Amino acid sequence: PERTAINTVIQGSAADLMKRAMMGIHRRLQADGFRGRMLLQIHDELVFEVPPEESLRLAAMVEERMSSALPLEVPITVDLACGPNWLDVQPLRAAVN
Repeated sequence: PERTAINTVIQGSAADLMKRAMMGIHRRLQADGFRGRMLLQIHDELVFEVPPEESLRLAAMVEERMSSALPLEVPITVDLACGPNWLDVQPLRAAVN
């Protein structure tokens, strides 16, 4: 049906955006000498292991790479969170303050 056809295009575009973002992030991790590393992709999320002193710089780079992965007419928003473990993850703005 039509709904399935539209959903396929949307899901495929989201996958393309994520792949392009991941490639850009990987290149920048190497080129900029980050010690942090990309560990895992879960649907539309990326998980990184990052030394605390690098977290803000890496977060800024990830946000920039993800929001500009594809040229689109609408803005792409990126939510960032960090923490020492899964239980203590907080939105990045709250974790910084």
